Amino acid sequence: MSAFRHTRAQFTFVFFLLFLQDLLAAQLDTLVIPSQAMQKNPKAVVVLPEQYKAAKTPFPVVYLLHGWSGSYRDWPNKIDLKPLADKYGFIIVCPDGGYAGWYVNSPLKKDSQYETYIAKEVVNYIDRNYRTIADSTGRFLCGLSMGGHGAFTLLAKYPEQYAGAGSMSGAMAMSSGDRRAGLADLLGDYETNQLLWEGNSALFLADRLAGRHKAILIDCGVDDFLFQTNLALHKKLLDLKIPHDYIERPGAHTWGYWTNALEYHLLFFRKNLRIK
Repeated sequence: MSAFRHTRAQFTFVFFLLFLQDLLAAQLDTLVIPSQAMQKNPKAVVVLPEQYKAAKTPFPVVYLLHGWSGSYRDWPNKIDLKPLADKYGFIIVCPDGGYAGWYVNSPLKKDSQYETYIAKEVVNYIDRNYRTIADSTGRFLCGLSMGGHGAFTLLAKYPEQYAGAGSMSGAMAMSSGDRRAGLADLLGDYETNQLLWEGNSALFLADRLAGRHKAILIDCGVDDFLFQTNLALHKKLLDLKIPHDYIERPGAHTWGYWTNALEYHLLFFRKNLRIK
């Protein structure tokens, strides 16, 4: 019996050490980031790197955006973000972009203003509540599919806010074929609102980044159904002489591709981090 108690005590001590080690590593918080623009209270996950607690310096931030039909929980549920936050020294923020919010401001749905929410309200909240590099030199956007579209278009619309953006399998060209993905509910019918659709489409916003010297990474698998739109954006950026990195490799529109790709994007951001 005493041996059993001794073994259990050892187990409890080991568990406590593991728990303490976890506390000393990157910290992951789920919190509410309220939206005045939408009059609701979306949630977000914030991952702090191991160095955050001891360091006195501000940290760069990566805003990691989810895809269509997803939520703020998608990235943290699919990959352990803590080691990546530790390794690359970023605060990683996973905000909610709505089930089909597309990171645009809808003139039709007052509760779907995810462009303003992500680019202004979330950024302001994070800067107020965490020790961040609170200017464009220390902020990056990254996302998959709908979130890849969001990362690129928010960079194009708010270049003064961000140092760069990475898109994985991004939906880079909005067209009438996307009405099933909820865009018609946000922007109206394509046929009568084509200019509004184009004004929120990566392909049509690309020219805003000319001369901006932003860190841009376009990444898509050659087996992805969105591959051609990513290739088209790559060619347009070349035509516009906008510096960027472009990756195409075997892979489809899958979490296996995105979780593998994420570290490449964080490394790219780290290499392009230019603090004033």
